[in-house]
Amino acid sequence: MKLIRNTGADRVIDLLRPQLTPGRQLDVVTPAFSLFAFSEMRREVDALVGCRLLLPSASAELALLGSDADRASRNRLQTRWLASRLSQWLENKTEVRRALGVVPQGAFVLRDGETRPLQVLLGSLAFSTDGLGLTPGNPLNLIQASETPEEVQLLSQWFDVQWASLAADADAKATLIGDLQSLAAHRDPFLVYTLILHH
Repeated sequence: MKLIRNTGADRVIDLLRPQLTPGRQLDVVTPAFSLFAFSEMRREVDALVGCRLLLPSASAELALLGSDADRASRNRLQTRWLASRLSQWLENKTEVRRALGVVPQGAFVLRDGETRPLQVLLGSLAFSTDGLGLTPGNPLNLIQASETPEEVQLLSQWFDVQWASLAADADAKATLIGDLQSLAAHRDPFLVYTLILHH
């Protein structure tokens, strides 16, 4: 196993991007799911055949609007547009399942068109800007990347076991898409102004 520092040129996104080519598939276990992480990887994930997302339970906060480090991204005023694009991608390319509780660590499993695993990243990572290494994260995070076919096989089997242990639930995907469509919906400027004053 190779340790990933998730800073500089040694980031999760630097390992994923070159391998997210047309025809491949991605499995993701993540405690967070950020619009701004999707924005950074939009072209790559659009080219995938499909994606399986394993998210925390429905009561968990996914941090769709990112963290404090994503303030600059929020200030670009693209949230509605990104939410609309992400909901379309989820509708067309993904299967979504929810864990029964929290997700303590993340994983990315990259597969070829025949679902054979090619690369696995595992540890303190998430589908968020800090989880991908795009914004500063906790320097104590431990992230590992597979280096041998045996490691890839073993770690991808861990994902398969987790996925199989959870029942398929169409509501999981529909609820997530509904949350995103709510973010993408047009709001009366007067309502937005009133809410700003209220808060």
